Amino acid sequence: MRDKRRISHEEARVAETLKKGSRVTGAAREKLAADLKKKYDSGASIRALAEETGRSYGFVHRMLSESGVILRGRGGATRGKKAASV
Repeated sequence: MRDKRRISHEEARVAETLKKGSRVTGAAREKLAADLKKKYDSGASIRALAEETGRSYGFVHRMLSESGVILRGRGGATRGKKAASV
């Protein structure tokens, strides 16, 4: 629990310093890219990450692509819906 609070506080601090429209370069860009990649791989959507960081969908998409993330397809999870509607 203690580690989660520290990470959340650190992420909030990073998000505050990376205001929308400001350039993100160097170590801050690498840190942001790593954080976005970790969260995306854990199941967060690009839209959720964009809202959380205060950046645009396109910015987050580009950061993930630059990080080498294999992006999920559109539409989210659809398994089981056909069986439920039959």
